[in-house]
Amino acid sequence: MNTLAQTFETLADKNERALVCFVTAGDPDLDQLPEILRTLAEAGCDVIEVGIPFSDPIADGPTIQASSQRALDRGVTPQAVLDTLRPIAQDLPPIVLMTYTNIAMRPGFVEFAKQAREAGVSGVILSDMIPEEAGEWIRAARDEALDTIFLVAPTSTERRVQLASEASTGFVYCVSRTGVTGAGNEVPADVVQTVARVKTYCTLPVCVGFGISTPDHVRMVSSVAEGAVVGSALVDLLAGGWPENASRVREFVSALKQATRS
Repeated sequence: MNTLAQTFETLADKNERALVCFVTAGDPDLDQLPEILRTLAEAGCDVIEVGIPFSDPIADGPTIQASSQRALDRGVTPQAVLDTLRPIAQDLPPIVLMTYTNIAMRPGFVEFAKQAREAGVSGVILSDMIPEEAGEWIRAARDEALDTIFLVAPTSTERRVQLASEASTGFVYCVSRTGVTGAGNEVPADVVQTVARVKTYCTLPVCVGFGISTPDHVRMVSSVAEGAVVGSALVDLLAGGWPENASRVREFVSALKQATRS
């Protein structure tokens, strides 16, 4: 299985940055997820974040909240998401699950990590987990060779940036702005300082997300970080209809990937 470390090393050798794409599992229908993920991979996506829908997604903006609710209304469960990923993950770029701590706590951290690894997952982001309280999860993830990715924001204290950077494996997720996820008009300039702060504490790749929605955004992020995360803009496009929008999704992702090479 292609790991996050291998992916970032290969991209660095080619002088490219990573394009990380987020989709909500189950929106559109869960049985369409395999073809959606294959389309993203074919279009150039380097890492795929798969969101497990949760009823109280506090870090997400209106687009992903609505997407999660539609998936929940369809009866999507964490186990169903993992079952869908299991037969296809080995043929895809590294998959990172993005969800909330309660989802992992329900079966227990050890069991959730085991199930994620068996499904072919490379890493996990628990959006509301803070590094100070993550010891049990980190141990469970490490035992299953899963990467754990923490988030840092412009408002994070120096101590929090240090802890999150040192506790992360795979990459560090740098939030470009305060607030929640959502497509934006521009990337805040202070993301440069936030990335620099992270890099004082670790040598891991840094990926920037929240508000990244155009090739210009990706190009700007790629000048300071190892990857750009695109979520809400892609979720909106998928919500417009699948497979009707398949060609638009492919073109959109291809244009974003091209920006990582500039």
